[in-house]
Amino acid sequence: MIAVLLLLALQAATSIDGLPIGGLPRQALPARGCAAYLFTTGTTRTFAAMAAPTSLRIAVNGKLVDLPRVAGQGAEVRGLAREGEYRVDGITARLSMTIVERQDLAQGAAVTEAVLTLERAGKDAVAVPLAGLVGCAA
Repeated sequence: MIAVLLLLALQAATSIDGLPIGGLPRQALPARGCAAYLFTTGTTRTFAAMAAPTSLRIAVNGKLVDLPRVAGQGAEVRGLAREGEYRVDGITARLSMTIVERQDLAQGAAVTEAVLTLERAGKDAVAVPLAGLVGCAA
């Protein structure tokens, strides 16, 4: 019984506001190029997604998942598509971002708004509002 309670507590700790996604641990800048570091904008501010030109990293049900990009649309800013679709093992994620170049960000840009839509086979889809920064390797 104690093991079950501990497991439930761990699952609750990994969830963001009751959603099937959880927080990510600290992520390094890519060796080359840029990546978007995205935080939730809801009740809890949590580092929830890292988007690179070819992949998206999120935590689903407490597990880190790297989803390869299968499609992208819109003008790219710093190598990142305005809209990307990512898919692996019954998980589909769509990420739409507004990336704004700013004078005060020397090696990056601002993500003023973003929406991550997560679809899993046999489950309800969820949309998560995000915002953050783009960081680039020197």
